[in-house]
Amino acid sequence: MEIRQNIFMRIARFYIEGFRSMTVGRKLWAIIIIKLIFIFLVMKLFFFPDILKRDYATDEERAGAVREKLIDRSL
Repeated sequence: MEIRQNIFMRIARFYIEGFRSMTVGRKLWAIIIIKLIFIFLVMKLFFFPDILKRDYATDEERAGAVREKLIDRSL
């Protein structure tokens, strides 16, 4: 068990020291993270609308619709 912890600590230390010593890489990672956040937000807003909230007025109606779809075997 102690060997595994030692390996995990060595791996964690390797990455921590690597990110700490980066100069250009830090800016690149920041750009990558900003792009990913932007892409996922755009996809969420435009491609995955909240259909349950749009089609049903209350939480009870939404829960009933989900329950029906889960139980319905004909799909």
